[in-house]
Amino acid sequence: MINRTPKHLRNAALALGVTLMLAGCAGPNPRDPYEGFNRAMFSFNDTVDTYALKPVATAYKNVTPQFVQTGVNNFFGNLADAWTAINNLLQGKGEEGMSDVSRFALNSTLGVLGLFDIASEAGLQKHKEDFGQTLGVWGVDSGPYLMLPLLGPSTVRDTVALPADFAGDIWRYKDPVSVRNTGTVLRVVDQRANLLDAGSLLEDAALDRYEFIRDGYMQRRESQVHPDGNPKAKKDETSAAVETSEPVSSESAPKELNSGTPAANNASL
Repeated sequence: MINRTPKHLRNAALALGVTLMLAGCAGPNPRDPYEGFNRAMFSFNDTVDTYALKPVATAYKNVTPQFVQTGVNNFFGNLADAWTAINNLLQGKGEEGMSDVSRFALNSTLGVLGLFDIASEAGLQKHKEDFGQTLGVWGVDSGPYLMLPLLGPSTVRDTVALPADFAGDIWRYKDPVSVRNTGTVLRVVDQRANLLDAGSLLEDAALDRYEFIRDGYMQRRESQVHPDGNPKAKKDETSAAVETSEPVSSESAPKELNSGTPAANNASL
């Protein structure tokens, strides 16, 4: 009998291999130490987009009726709600998670398999969560920025999380394979069509599109993982402020300072 490695293990090994390979390509920017590799991948992705994806997406947007585009977007968005619900629950956000479950159930039934977004009209807010965000909430640092071939902006943490995100995509289990592949292409084209206007603004506004995309992506991911601010960064700022503050006399100092234990550290325990 031939022993075959499960696909999700191969995906995890591939993600880890890419990360280790980049370890030897470090550059001076601490947020983007692999800038040389990333810029090469950015150029590759930009070429593929310019000569293949963007023209197809433009034709799709110009030819396809708007109600069809809306239905396609709603359908795949509804499938994504299921994985979003799981990640919200894993992050301990029970209310949001149950709202996503309700969205998926409502749109999958009354919304005709998600073609109509009944849930939003009913007041159920749409969320978007992935396993990279879940790892961030669990305390895993984002690591350096990465530009992945064809997949676009990412980080080391988000790249490691990709196999889980792929496994959580309901559409990947659709049979027959021909229908699955056709739907995957349609989803990619629809997503690119939704970004056509933003892409035009980016080309007009950014002097260095690579830096603009990188900085925007890192800031957006940080706000998605820590919408109320990064507690670790706040703690570091507080510690730095305590260390640089003027000495307090022993007569007026609190007991914690006199004993050699900073009050700020006790407050954070």
